[in-house]
Amino acid sequence: MSTKVSKLPLTGIKVIEVGQLLAGPFAGTLLAYFGADVIKVEPPKTGDPIRKWRLLDKQGTSFWWYSLGRNKRYVTANLRDHAGRTLLKTLISGADVLIENFKPGTMENWGLGPKDFADINPDLIYSRISGYGQTGPNSAKPGYASVTEAFSGFRYLNGFPSGVPVRPNLSLGDSVAGLHAAFGIALALLGKERKNSPGQVVDVALYESMFNLMEGVLPEFDGAGEIRQPSGSTITGIVPTNTYLCRDGKHVVIGGNGDSIFKRLMLAIDRQDLADDPELSSNPGRLVQEQLIDSAIAGWTSANSSEAVIAALEQADVPVGPIYNIQDCANDPHYQARGLFESVQTPSGDLKVPAILPKLDATPGTTKWAGGEVGKHNQEVYTEIGFSSDEIENMKTQGII
Repeated sequence: MSTKVSKLPLTGIKVIEVGQLLAGPFAGTLLAYFGADVIKVEPPKTGDPIRKWRLLDKQGTSFWWYSLGRNKRYVTANLRDHAGRTLLKTLISGADVLIENFKPGTMENWGLGPKDFADINPDLIYSRISGYGQTGPNSAKPGYASVTEAFSGFRYLNGFPSGVPVRPNLSLGDSVAGLHAAFGIALALLGKERKNSPGQVVDVALYESMFNLMEGVLPEFDGAGEIRQPSGSTITGIVPTNTYLCRDGKHVVIGGNGDSIFKRLMLAIDRQDLADDPELSSNPGRLVQEQLIDSAIAGWTSANSSEAVIAALEQADVPVGPIYNIQDCANDPHYQARGLFESVQTPSGDLKVPAILPKLDATPGTTKWAGGEVGKHNQEVYTEIGFSSDEIENMKTQGII
């Protein structure tokens, strides 16, 4: 058993998070979970729009906010006002990391671009998240996850042949960009710690983050001229791996594409003939007979309940599983045993939020508090950077904070 230490990996790292909605704030949440002091800067009174998105609790606050806003300290600054921008500059000047996800050029127009901190804070890690990146012909375009997922090539592959490309019911591009930003920040922090690099800009584009998931699609195109097409619930060139309907109306996913696994799968569905067919002993041969193999599996699953299918294939050591909705996830003992849920206190009562991964053995992250109110830490944070109580109250009266 490992010995846990009191300090988290990012303890002592100060992060200023400027921006809103999902990509930048998710990167901040990841860092805060593992110990960084993340100070989220929001517009006075209204705060981040995501506070009011989707389903709301009795207080009129998004359930999502309690998860996305966790572990952060919240201050306000009116960035449309020169005094508010000066206040933000003071905050950034003493920080290790800045996260911003404004349209490229916005921070420069405010006198808050990377060059403005070259002398003031040369070790600053300046993380920028945008739709198309800070350079290139598309950099000035607005880029939401929906549009940039399409531009990345991801949406083209997601759907059924001859059908409309399908959107996952998530802002996937934002979350994947947030992951890339947090990874880039961690790399930059490590480089600075090892004195391999000074402060630097981490330039993250939503479309590039999604493009980074495209596996072998580009080399297949360049090497063989192949443009991979959408393939529904299968994956091109690998057989069998698919979703199958069972007698009880439920679907299961079966991955039988390993050579030995395929043989065990065929024996489990009572198809000795296919198990023994030398033409099907490796993936190239199975690819030729994909329709035959899928029909055999589908015929067997349709005659059995999903529970029976899963039990039989697990007995045969074949990868198989149900398709879960979130209620299934929340009730599953494996999820619970792995500690995938944490409970936080909110004004409306206790609320489950997802634990954040990866799991670290000696220094695991934790949720200390749920997302809080707009400007909750104004007094605390602005006092830390040298403002008196009267000055803070005056800034509030003037609408600066």
